[in-house]
Amino acid sequence: MNGMVRTFSLLVLSALLAATALTGATDGITKRIKFAKGKSSATVRGAVVRGDRDTYIVGARAEQMMSVTISSIEDNAVFTVQGPDGEFLQDAGEEDDAKGVTVPLPLNGDYRIKVGGTRGNATYRLTVTIR
Repeated sequence: MNGMVRTFSLLVLSALLAATALTGATDGITKRIKFAKGKSSATVRGAVVRGDRDTYIVGARAEQMMSVTISSIEDNAVFTVQGPDGEFLQDAGEEDDAKGVTVPLPLNGDYRIKVGGTRGNATYRLTVTIR
């Protein structure tokens, strides 16, 4: 009986490891960006390892303008921006490899900026402005 339990445990562990390997990008950090009193922009610095995505959450109102820019030492950091409804903002979707965008916001709520690397690890500087 012990041999069957051990074999079953190994099969379950192997399946979990395989599922983890197949899921693709993992999550890096998740942080809320807060603007200093009287300021309309904030800059954060970070680094992601290949396959990870750092997530930054920014609260904003409909009809405000959001500008997001990113720079990296090896020019390999990009971002996406998702609205409160889960839809990507124009020019900041999964296929856009966005490095800079300025768009009017369609909804009130939290926007998620996800940063990743296009190749290898990426050390970045992300600036978000809302007016």
